[in-house]
Amino acid sequence: MLDAADLPDDIAALKTMLLAAQAREVRKDERIERLEKLVAAFKQAAFGRKSEKADPEQFDLALEDLETAIAAIHAEDEADSRSGKPHSKPRAANRGSLPARLPRIEEIIEPESLTCACGGGLHCIGEDMSERLDVIPAQFRVIVTRRPKYACRACTDGVAQAPAPAR
Repeated sequence: MLDAADLPDDIAALKTMLLAAQAREVRKDERIERLEKLVAAFKQAAFGRKSEKADPEQFDLALEDLETAIAAIHAEDEADSRSGKPHSKPRAANRGSLPARLPRIEEIIEPESLTCACGGGLHCIGEDMSERLDVIPAQFRVIVTRRPKYACRACTDGVAQAPAPAR
């Protein structure tokens, strides 16, 4: 997009810029039309009624024409984009963790029972923690779900943990 400060005040210069832009558009439209015709001819030659009779080397000629035309269009587009403003860098996205400034609501989901099948008590050996963003109109908050893992010290029957809630 052009900035109003970049445009000249002279009407003749503005007209010249407008005519140059229209000429570029016409050239691009003509190239696109030519490429579409080449693609249609290539499809006809490759998949048409008499495709088995065609010489395979002729397909290479059609592909060379396409590659040449595409390279010319790319070169012109790069020249046009260089003359304009430089492209800004894409926004960096942090998908690792949610910002610490958001309020957090912690909910701890315990297993149904903290007694082992052998009769011993389960003790906490770790936990799974997940964070998800919850949106309340005009307010953001993070819901932290903790699911402690419990194991018995008396036996090795395994680990007890509550199932994860639906998201």
